[in-house]
Amino acid sequence: MLAAPLPTVEINPAQAPIAVVIWLHGLGADGHDFEPIVPELHLPNDLPVRFVFPHAPEMPVTAFGGQRARAWFDFGADGGADLPGLKKSVRRIHDLVQNEIDDGIPADRILLAGFSQGGVLAFQTALYYPKPLAGILALSTFLADAEGLGSDTAAVNAQIPILMCHGQQDAVLPIALGRSASASLQGAGYELEWREYPMGHEVCLEEIQEIGRWLQKVLHPTG
Repeated sequence: MLAAPLPTVEINPAQAPIAVVIWLHGLGADGHDFEPIVPELHLPNDLPVRFVFPHAPEMPVTAFGGQRARAWFDFGADGGADLPGLKKSVRRIHDLVQNEIDDGIPADRILLAGFSQGGVLAFQTALYYPKPLAGILALSTFLADAEGLGSDTAAVNAQIPILMCHGQQDAVLPIALGRSASASLQGAGYELEWREYPMGHEVCLEEIQEIGRWLQKVLHPTG
């Protein structure tokens, strides 16, 4: 049985988009969470980007005592990601990417972004995607399957641009997790940019400004 399409919040530019950012929220949030950030990125008029913010489905969440919340996957008793649940969400993000391709946006103009649990999903989707994508923006997050890097990941995305940002005072996902993910990616041959900020499990203005600059660099037409 096919899963129903994920509901999304979309922010479209005044002109026809030439690139798309699919931005995945964290545990317990929804697609509106990062919607207010878009104007703060200050993308230029000659870079019309569509932002797609999907809502994760609701499910019982172990970290919340079994209460239902929006989540891309559950965490196991050991605190690790539920990989079967994560892979189910990967397939649903594949569908979103395909929707944009069907709408005329090439895969290499589609960037995956994610915060916290959404960043885990962005990594798991993009690194294994069979077509080259534009980049990965990973905020306050970690890698769920570092052992699979290189051997199982898609060669077409071996050179994918990656920006990782993390808070030095993050008490939810300590910065050591982000640093470990960065080291694993670099050890597998991926080039990435790493930024850390004096904050907790959140985003800050300096980080948002850096994200805006990076998106312009990665998504701006070169032709």
